[in-house]
Amino acid sequence: MSKIHPTAIIYEGAHVGTDVEIGPYSIIGQHVEIGDGCRIGAHAVITGHTRIGQGNRIFHSVSLGEEPQDKKYAGEPTRLEIGDFNTIREFCTFNTGTIQDGGITRLGNHNWIMAYVHIAHDCQVGNHTIFANNASLAGHVAIGDHAILGGFSTVHQFCRIGAHVITGLATSARQDIPPFLTATGNPAEPHGINSEGLKRRGYSVEAIAALKRAYKTLYKSGLSLVDAQSAIAAEAEEVAELRPLAEFLASGGRGIIR
Repeated sequence: MSKIHPTAIIYEGAHVGTDVEIGPYSIIGQHVEIGDGCRIGAHAVITGHTRIGQGNRIFHSVSLGEEPQDKKYAGEPTRLEIGDFNTIREFCTFNTGTIQDGGITRLGNHNWIMAYVHIAHDCQVGNHTIFANNASLAGHVAIGDHAILGGFSTVHQFCRIGAHVITGLATSARQDIPPFLTATGNPAEPHGINSEGLKRRGYSVEAIAALKRAYKTLYKSGLSLVDAQSAIAAEAEEVAELRPLAEFLASGGRGIIR
C-alpha cells in the first residue's frame, strides 16, 4: 500500500507503483512512472517523460526529468530513465535527453548519488557507480560501471569515463579516462591503476598485475598512442581482464587523458 502525503501533487496520468512513499509538497508530473517500493522525500519535483524503476530512495528537493539545459531543445518528448535500487540524495538535478542524441538520459542500477549532483541531457550512467557531492556531468557523457567520481569532479560534454575509474577531489575530465585508472587534477591526469577498488571487486593478483603492465605500456613506455593500443590489444587476446581497456581505446572519442 502506497503512503502519499496529502500535500503531494500527483498529476492525472502519472503511474505510481505499490508500496511507494511520497513526501510533503512533492510534485509528480503526468508522464512520470514510479516503480514499486520507491521512497521519495519532501519537495521533490519529478516531471517530464520520466521512468523510475523499483526500490529507489530519492531524498528531498531533487529535480528529476526537467527540460535539458540545451538551447536547441524545442519541447520534444525526450526521456529520463532511472533503473532500480538507486540512492539519489538531496538537491540532485537530472535532465531528459535531446533529439540530437538518443533522446534519453539513463541512470542504471544500484548507484549511490550524493547531494547536489547534476546529470545533464543524454548522459548514460552504468551500474554500481558512486558520485560524491557536487559531481557534475555535461551533456552526452558516458560513465562505466563501478566508476567513482570524487566531490566536485566535472566531466566535459561527450567524454567517457571507463569502468572502475576513480577520480580525486575536484578533478576536471576534459578527455576520456580509460577503464581501471585513478585520475586527479585540473585537467585530469592519470595516476596509476585503481588497484584497491579492483581488489574489493574480486580481481585477482594476476589480473591487477596485467592491468598495471598495460598502464605502463600506455603511459610510461614512450610508445605512441597507436603503438601502445596495438600492444595492449595483443596482450588482451590472452588476458580477458584487459579486453575492456583494449576495446575502450579502440572505440575512439575525445582522446584519452595522457
